[in-house]
Amino acid sequence: MKTVRVECRDIRLSYGPVEVLKDVDIEVEPGEFFALLGPSGCGKSSLLRTIAGFVRQNHGQVLIDGRDISAMPPWERGIGLVFQNFALWPHMTVWDNVAFGLVERRLGRPEIRERVGRAIELVGLSALASRKPNELSGGQQQRVALARTIVIEPAVLLLDEPLSNLDRRLRTQMRRELLALQRRVGITTIFVTHDQEEAMTTADRMAVLDQGVVQQVGPPATLYDYPANTFIAGFVGTANMLQGEVRARQGGALTLHVAGIGDLSFPAHPDLPQSSTMTVSFRPQTLRMEVADAMLDGRYLWMPGRVASNEFLGEYSRYHVDVGGHLVAVDQPHHTGLSKFPVGAAVSIGIEPSQVRLFAA
Repeated sequence: MKTVRVECRDIRLSYGPVEVLKDVDIEVEPGEFFALLGPSGCGKSSLLRTIAGFVRQNHGQVLIDGRDISAMPPWERGIGLVFQNFALWPHMTVWDNVAFGLVERRLGRPEIRERVGRAIELVGLSALASRKPNELSGGQQQRVALARTIVIEPAVLLLDEPLSNLDRRLRTQMRRELLALQRRVGITTIFVTHDQEEAMTTADRMAVLDQGVVQQVGPPATLYDYPANTFIAGFVGTANMLQGEVRARQGGALTLHVAGIGDLSFPAHPDLPQSSTMTVSFRPQTLRMEVADAMLDGRYLWMPGRVASNEFLGEYSRYHVDVGGHLVAVDQPHHTGLSKFPVGAAVSIGIEPSQVRLFAA
């Protein structure tokens, strides 16, 4: 199967007076698994439907391998779409559901048999080909929907939150299977989700949208470690944020005065914008927490605090610590026999300066 590049150039879309997509520019590489991530109402599903041709943009172009398909109807674009609800025919068997698109295209019976058999085998359902959808589990139904789409050999596969109707354990299993299937087929895939875990565990790259604007594009680890702004820092993963007044810029350091805490100094990138107020962001798992009178590692910037709450989450415990009136989330790995810090305990919170990100407020 030939792999293709998908481009969205300067896409703008409005529903009446409401602007849904604003100057969206995205390029998806051939064979890439690309995720569109964002909160509800951010425009990600509208962008997917624009690529599919179900919605026509007000401005801009959609291109596949450099060819503008903006004026083409959906059925001429060479695109396959898997919906959130699978949309299987309940009265048809697995085989007939998968064959439906080929029958509609009036392909010969030998070709239909060969392609349907190959697609069903690819998703591991050969033994269930004679069953109907109500005789299948949710994960099996999702595989049928994928096989039905892949069998028509689309140039691009679009997935509109296809895992959201599955329980958590099955979602974890199915996203691994989905990625493995995409790798075997090699098809360019665009996946819409509001679940950051799904995006980060499957996507080669992802675009995060908010209010119709692409906030950042890149590999998941890049967006997590080097967020472009406070929205990305807070949406991709969990982040603590403290806002302060700039007291000094000296060499490669910046000193902030944070109300209730005092002056804090951090390394500052030379390209950091000039601003009188800055937001400092740091991840819960990068912090150290010690009892208040412990010997403290000098590589960290330490702040006194008091445990306000703790949550045991299995692999780790999450503490919320009151630091000068600011609640700071701290994640500590759990080991058998490890004592938890009780609520009310006086502690010291350590920030490793290299793990901090600064943003102009």
